[in-house]
Amino acid sequence: MPTEAQSLRDCTLVIMAKAPRPGAVKTRLSACLPPAAILGLYRCLLEDTIALAESLAGVETAIMCPAVDVEELSRLTGQGMRVVAQTGDGLGAALTAVFERFAAAGRRVVAFNSDSPHLPSSTLLKAFEALASRDLVAGPTHDGGYYLVGASSAHPGLFAGDSLGTTSALEALLARARLLALTVGFTETFYDIDVPADLSRLAEELRLAPYRAPRTASWLTEWPQAAAPSRLSGAEG
Repeated sequence: MPTEAQSLRDCTLVIMAKAPRPGAVKTRLSACLPPAAILGLYRCLLEDTIALAESLAGVETAIMCPAVDVEELSRLTGQGMRVVAQTGDGLGAALTAVFERFAAAGRRVVAFNSDSPHLPSSTLLKAFEALASRDLVAGPTHDGGYYLVGASSAHPGLFAGDSLGTTSALEALLARARLLALTVGFTETFYDIDVPADLSRLAEELRLAPYRAPRTASWLTEWPQAAAPSRLSGAEG
């Protein structure tokens, strides 16, 4: 009987990431954090997300990012993580590149966000399991988007359009899936770290279970101090 690691040998988990540069990552957190703090938080989120991905024994892991970010992310993540440049601009192009690159060999491929260290590993396993009987798997977010998407083939046109990253992103994805006659499975609804309320929720969860994302949990213990310059700046304005 195959072990879990053996049953996952045809699986690839791809982290969608960017290099931590001012104005390029987590921009909606600027209401509660100054730029330097946002970059520090993003690095912790990314490092913990990589650790989560690498905890799945037998699963191939990689990072997909804009071409200009490959060198910096390769330096930040070290030699153990493959960093691959996307073709084209924007999230739609990046997701298209993921499945063209990794699903071409018939592998089960799941792409998910770089700010998801709080995601249970069981959810990622469930996504791969869904691909055994479905063409597509999606992980809905509470705001109408999706935090992961998976497929075993590249489906041309699946990520076309301009609604990715909006509150109608999942609806648009499912509409295109219907046009392509794809069967769809789902993982549980979850949340991204996009706005201050998300960060507050994450801080409370990691306060109770810091082992889930230790770097991020440690950073969040200093969050009030990190946010103070932003609050003071807003008060002075």
